[in-house]
Amino acid sequence: MAALLVFVAWAGIVVVRSPFSLGFWLRQPRAAWLLSQGENPHPVMLRRPPAAPLSAMAELGRAVFFDARLSSSGRLSCASCHDPARAYGPPGALPAMFGGPRLTRQGVRAVPSLMYLERQPNFSVGPDNEANETVSLTQLAAAAKDVARATKTAADTAVSAANAVPQGGLFWDGRADTLQAQAEIPLLSRFEMDGGSIARVAAIMRAGPYAGQMRALFGAAIFDDPAMAVSEAMFALARYQIEDPRFHPYSSRFDAWLEGKARLNRAALRGYLLFNDPARADCGGCHLDQPTPDGRPPLFTDHQYEALGVPRNPALAANRDPAYFDLGICGPYRTDMAKQTQYCAMFLTPTLRNVATRQVFFHNGIYHSLQQVLDFYDFRDTDPGKIYPRGPDGKIEKFNDIPAGYRANADVTDPPFDRHPGEKPAMTRAEMADIIAFLGTLTDGYKAAR
Repeated sequence: MAALLVFVAWAGIVVVRSPFSLGFWLRQPRAAWLLSQGENPHPVMLRRPPAAPLSAMAELGRAVFFDARLSSSGRLSCASCHDPARAYGPPGALPAMFGGPRLTRQGVRAVPSLMYLERQPNFSVGPDNEANETVSLTQLAAAAKDVARATKTAADTAVSAANAVPQGGLFWDGRADTLQAQAEIPLLSRFEMDGGSIARVAAIMRAGPYAGQMRALFGAAIFDDPAMAVSEAMFALARYQIEDPRFHPYSSRFDAWLEGKARLNRAALRGYLLFNDPARADCGGCHLDQPTPDGRPPLFTDHQYEALGVPRNPALAANRDPAYFDLGICGPYRTDMAKQTQYCAMFLTPTLRNVATRQVFFHNGIYHSLQQVLDFYDFRDTDPGKIYPRGPDGKIEKFNDIPAGYRANADVTDPPFDRHPGEKPAMTRAEMADIIAFLGTLTDGYKAAR
């Protein structure tokens, strides 16, 4: 394996990567010079989802997506929390959105983006392969319980694919596998749209402006069965997200750079190298940045789950109860994995595409800037007093949002979490600024100059 690794020195940074990544490019003729000019020395052809006019089903889904009448307040639609102007993520910096009949009930988690979910795999435990498709989640979790978890680094992303850990699914805890199932949960949640009941939602649809579209698509008797009517409407909403290219345009400057149609400035290029440096940020260990072998653009996630141990957020109303803990995969909002306590406090690794447009980060919305996020990665283990509060006894309460019995689940293996108090942090302030510059190239909407 060692013979396959390439060590690259550029701009004072040492990068260890596989021969099919940036390190390989840099040892090619003229590659280092081209990269120093901001160009991709070996452009690729990316394969994006085909664009076509929306089907009648997707048009119906669009109407449902923007329909605030379905909420108990009459003011909250899917688009209210998943703002199209904010990469279908939260519209502001609130740690969680407010719902219910008067929009006074605070949610429990930060709103994730709805973008780039068309390639999200179903929830599973262990490598995604045919052998696991006929085995129950309980069996897979039991089989993986005693399997040593390999360290993930940007130098060897194959480890990420083979790890026997939870992966896939929708929401922060992966409790839904399809966009159709995902859509129905906030529709009825008392903290979100608070639709009340399936019967009530179906009645509103029957009296609404797209009732004719539903009858034309699903038959004149569709509203005779309220559950079927709502299910079909949620299917249409899923088709809207799949068919509309605005949910997955792959139109960032970085995509254009991969194709040789854009340049990155030196700060962004330095940030890209740091992003993939196991001795520095090592972001690429979980946020995979290479195109797939068949040319699909990178999603900047490995779809896996991590217990990062971010600090407890006192701005969440749920956290006023000291006995309350959001344990991610094993509860309280997901119930089928409650006994798999080895996964408690694990949450889904999100895509970093459009991350620079967000104002709230991590599942509990504790941070509001990329600088704060990088500070967490830098100081969580080297200087935890900068991250966590002190208790009544004056001791630093590290991992204070995880019950003591589950704190061993926190990741202390993957860089940069393999450091210890007093050791040098993974990144300097200047290096963080470069990484943030690179993350800014992942924002969609870049127009390549002709």
